[in-house]
This record gives sequence, C-alpha cells and structure tokens, in this order.
Amino acid sequence: MLPIGVETKAEASNCPIRSVLSNVTGKWRMIIVLALEDGPMRFGEIKRCIGDVTQRVLTENLRGLQRDGYLTRTVDPGPPVAVSYELTPLGQSLVATLKPLVFWSSEQMEQVKTARLEYDRAHPK
Repeated sequence: MLPIGVETKAEASNCPIRSVLSNVTGKWRMIIVLALEDGPMRFGEIKRCIGDVTQRVLTENLRGLQRDGYLTRTVDPGPPVAVSYELTPLGQSLVATLKPLVFWSSEQMEQVKTARLEYDRAHPK
C-alpha cells in the first residue's frame, strides 16, 4: 500500500504525497494545466477556454501552479502589456500523467451516470 496514512497533523503537513496531490487535483488546477497543454496562453484565453471560472479563482490557481513550478508567467512589456502562461517541463509531465485519467473519465461517464441514478433511486432525499 502507498504511504498515505498519517497519525498526526504534523505528519500530514509533511507528507509529500498529500502536499503534491492536494495542490494539483483541485478542479480548476487540473483544468488549467490541461488547457495549457498545446502551448502558452494569455489570461483571457485561458478564461475563455475554461468558461465557468471567475477571474479571482483563475488568478489564485495560476499563482498556485506557478508557485509549485508547473507553469511560468511571462510579461511582455508591449505596448500593450501582455501576460502569458506556459507549462514548465514539470507541468508537461503532469499533463502526461493526467491525460490517461481524462480519457478514463470520459470512457466511464455512462457507468458513473448509471451508478448515480441507481444510488439516487435507492436513497431518495
């Protein structure tokens, strides 16, 4: 079994598995990384590509991904000033790891929908 169990809060905060997974498996971070797969994008392009993310949430998640080394932020002084985001080699390796999960998710969606319907029928609110 993978070393995922901890006994104390201190152990949890020092666990490399928890530290990395908690930062990359959030809904928005995974989608942002996948959006950047084909190359650099400006903030507005990322926002349009994702669609339903707020500016504040996108900004926070881009900063977190930059902090962890998954992407770089480049400012072109212009005029006009242009800021773009691009995956680093670490970010590209993350995409390579996420893509099988994305394909699996797409392939399993009908089974998941069926399971949800069956569960909801058996457990009415």
